[in-house]
Amino acid sequence: MGSEIVSADSRQIYKYLDIGTAKPALEQRRLVRHHFVDELLPDQLYSAGRFGTEGRRTIDEIYRRGRIPVVTGGSGLYIRSLIDGLFEGPAADPEIREILEQRVTADGIGSLLEELKRFDPVTAAVSDLAKPRRIIRALEVYYLTGTPLSKHHAESVPRIGFTPLLFGLEWERSDLYRRIELRCEEMLRSGLLKEIEKLEGMGYDRKLNALNTVGYAEGFAYRAGEMSFEEMVRLFKQNSRQFAKRQLTWFRKDQRIRWVKMAGEMSAEEVAGKIANLLGINV
Repeated sequence: MGSEIVSADSRQIYKYLDIGTAKPALEQRRLVRHHFVDELLPDQLYSAGRFGTEGRRTIDEIYRRGRIPVVTGGSGLYIRSLIDGLFEGPAADPEIREILEQRVTADGIGSLLEELKRFDPVTAAVSDLAKPRRIIRALEVYYLTGTPLSKHHAESVPRIGFTPLLFGLEWERSDLYRRIELRCEEMLRSGLLKEIEKLEGMGYDRKLNALNTVGYAEGFAYRAGEMSFEEMVRLFKQNSRQFAKRQLTWFRKDQRIRWVKMAGEMSAEEVAGKIANLLGINV
């Protein structure tokens, strides 16, 4: 279609995280220009709000070149920020952040979520205990500004210069989970643990936000002697399934998404053809 790809994957933006993020191969990136892949070091912070701003600027540039942007991946929050806007908020406050993180250590993230329910029930209702940083950030914004994060979001809608067409791939749950488990096994065969070893050798700590993600977290724990190889594989698969389930829950709420039924071993070309047909495009 004469397109360029905008990756909305919150981990593919980092260099050296190749196997564990299923990053597109260099050959694929030579064929089609990709944006937001291999742009940051693992210890550099990035946010959904920043991605939304920079992603919209990139999309405008792609249109000016007479090409069609195709956004793909990954993080539901990144996609929401890109197509609907997201409040970036004030800079992190080290003192407030340290106090909140100490409370998580002492009392658990559940206590902060209960507090967030009092100040910002809208944000609390869509918060996930598995993602404590977002709960901490919502409380931090409230303490810094006196205004709930949800209100900031509602009042800080940027200009969106395009109308997105959204498509999702819909597998039967059993097929989806089978494919996820095969994908985990393939990542391990392809050298995921070697990749983690290399990251360790470069001095990157597993506490970094970029590495606190499925696949890397279990691999680091195994290499630290905290679990057996079998347990690491089991948790890698289990956590990947749970992550996919949370993604489905998130995307199901967006009524704009048109779901494409998947079956068998459909090729990427067949899937692309289905979507192109829905768009009325001949490829």
